[in-house]
Amino acid sequence: MPRVLVTEKLAETGLDLLRSAGHEVDVQLDLDEEGLIAAVPGAHALIIRSATNVTRDVLEAADSLRIVGRAGVGLDNVDTVTATRLGVIVANAPTSNSVSAAEHTMALLLSVARNVPQAHKALVEGRWERSRWGGVELLDKTLGIVGLGNIGGLVAHRARAFGMRLVGHDPFVSPERAAELGVELMTLDELVPQSDFLTLHLARTPETVGLIGAERLKLAKPNLRLINVARGGIVDEAALAEAITNGTIGGAALDVFDSEPMTTSPLFELERVVVTPHLGASTSEAQDRAGLTIADQVRLALADDFVPFAVNVSAGGVSELVRPFLPLAEQLGVQFARLVGGRPGSVDIVFAGEIGGVDCQMAVLAVTKGLLSELSDVPVSYVNAERLAREYDVKIQFRTSTKTPSGLVNGIRLDGDGHSIAGTLALLSGDARIVAIDDIIVDLAPSDYMLLVINDDTPGMIGTVGTIFGDAQINIDDMHLARASSGHALMAISTSVPIPDHVIRLLEALDTIVSVKSLGVRG
Repeated sequence: MPRVLVTEKLAETGLDLLRSAGHEVDVQLDLDEEGLIAAVPGAHALIIRSATNVTRDVLEAADSLRIVGRAGVGLDNVDTVTATRLGVIVANAPTSNSVSAAEHTMALLLSVARNVPQAHKALVEGRWERSRWGGVELLDKTLGIVGLGNIGGLVAHRARAFGMRLVGHDPFVSPERAAELGVELMTLDELVPQSDFLTLHLARTPETVGLIGAERLKLAKPNLRLINVARGGIVDEAALAEAITNGTIGGAALDVFDSEPMTTSPLFELERVVVTPHLGASTSEAQDRAGLTIADQVRLALADDFVPFAVNVSAGGVSELVRPFLPLAEQLGVQFARLVGGRPGSVDIVFAGEIGGVDCQMAVLAVTKGLLSELSDVPVSYVNAERLAREYDVKIQFRTSTKTPSGLVNGIRLDGDGHSIAGTLALLSGDARIVAIDDIIVDLAPSDYMLLVINDDTPGMIGTVGTIFGDAQINIDDMHLARASSGHALMAISTSVPIPDHVIRLLEALDTIVSVKSLGVRG
């Protein structure tokens, strides 16, 4: 039973999903690094939030780990480089808190525009300071949005409802997408001087740490108000405090800080600053959504399936047209390695038909994963398959075509070292089918246990082979017959149990049998 170690509070719906999938859920909260290093051996999955640091030492102490799941967006507390080196998937829940974070951004934007917390504090302390805490409207003000991903896009939609002008900076967003959001794209140094409000929606990376510092703040209007519900460290907090103190900008609203928990800061002493203790994702809806999303990512990883939100898989996303073909692609990789009988020097993959018209990179990775699982002594995942292929000096090449052999809608074919195998999905059932082996046309389902027998094309061979299996008390689940070459025929035999070596030796001993090769997916 796979063990899932959970070190921070997760929604019960997520835990129940894992239990229903047959996994042992081991909840150990508030572990320090030493405690985590002691707890992680034997765990197949680790689920965390923002308080757990998954360091290199933690990852290297894990002897069975297949996935680290972060129930949230940011991954600055996970050593993704080491995880990738070790073949461990790192996944997050990138959209789980998008709405909550966008709404909290708007709450802080309004609070800093209208001085709501300051006026509240004064009134409950007995001071009626109506004239002191006058604010500004959002209508016709310019909102600069740095980062136009899920959260930035939701903020743009909400800000448009207030009649704000939107300008944005995101080097990864197309002009077409920005136009859909009603955002005018520009460089960061162009955006800052034009903004009345500036909101950040970026990941914390070496490139974004200190992105908003003293020099950039000098470009701002004196009335600029900055909002950060993204990650601490993106804003230089000392420079921000100085800029507000000397009037370079008008104020700020912060939900995140360079070091957390944060309870003392020069920013807290400034009356034009609104602060909250990292509440961007702190809604019951977001917590439930994050827990359920990351539990599902872990379930998929432990089922050796495609993990949509894996951040360290080189192929990235996958087309909905390609997704059903991933198990077939992996099976063909396994079977091709067994057909070749070892390490092929190169593998040429062709994706033909409708799938030839879309991005097939993930299917290439699935083939590579299956192939290397037959060659490598270490567990192979979508994360390390490409690296292992380089280490084993296996050259993987692929091409696409919108044409397929007669009768097929889609097909995947592998060639290399004088062998070939091809497969497709059945039209009605969607089941995987092998349709060619070494250019011999066949039609059979992949099996955990399968033999490929080349024999003389003479009468009585089916009975002879069947008798050997019958004497061994092994039921033949499926048998496909085909002409192999002049004077030879092919028998592809599938069983539901392993085929003993002595059965293979009996078959090989027959004068009428040319070769016997074990072929199939690992059981």
